[in-house]
Amino acid sequence: MHWTNTDEKQYHIACKKGDLAEYLLVPGDPDRVPKIAKFWDSAREVSCHREFRSATGTYKGVPLSALSSGIGPACMSIVVNEASAIGVHTFIRVGSSGAIQESIACGDLIISSAAVRLDGTSNCYVMPEYPAVANPEVLLALVEAAEALGICNYHVGITATTSDFYAGQNRPTKTQTSHILPVLQKAGVLNFEMETATLFTLANLYGLRAGAICAVYANRCTGEFKPGAGEENAIKVANEAVKILHEWDEQKRAKGKRWLYPSLIT
Repeated sequence: MHWTNTDEKQYHIACKKGDLAEYLLVPGDPDRVPKIAKFWDSAREVSCHREFRSATGTYKGVPLSALSSGIGPACMSIVVNEASAIGVHTFIRVGSSGAIQESIACGDLIISSAAVRLDGTSNCYVMPEYPAVANPEVLLALVEAAEALGICNYHVGITATTSDFYAGQNRPTKTQTSHILPVLQKAGVLNFEMETATLFTLANLYGLRAGAICAVYANRCTGEFKPGAGEENAIKVANEAVKILHEWDEQKRAKGKRWLYPSLIT
């Protein structure tokens, strides 16, 4: 059961059915919501409650919404549970991240194909062996959008989602216990962040679609740190990906197909 108040708004996100479009962009930072919406044809703020700030509008004629999740996997779980209860079926995280491979520069973008489940929250829903994977249509739409916009400094691969910014991501603390950073680096994991695994796990469990794109603000190998680097490009790609997904969804409906495949759109 989903918590609602007397106005039938979801308890945390303060949105009711009809407030959010079926396609939802999910930044962590509430201040990123208006940054996303400035590229839309039209936009209106829906709600602002705790860390959950939302707006709805259209982008190139396609209805879409943005809703901030705040920091961490538990907050992302709230977003997925409550937004899906009022009709959202496609989620795209638009976040920031720290790269853990030396070849990835600040300002680059990372499109997550899957995520290592170090978030803790997803374990409340299913056994840890269950994979956290992006929906293939959303993943392809993000890649297609980057290419269509001429944004070439992107990487596609596996993300590690942690429940903690400091010790959880192998930063030095007074009670350092984790040495997972070199293990993940050797495994080819691209980056640390704090929401994607939860989003992917819940979306798959609930029969929803999800993807994630993050701007790289820091590189743990080089020590480089550039807050805000790549943010606007990540936003542009996410907005364009919604348009592309909508077009693909229309083609699937017109041809009576449930799944997207290459020859359907060529």
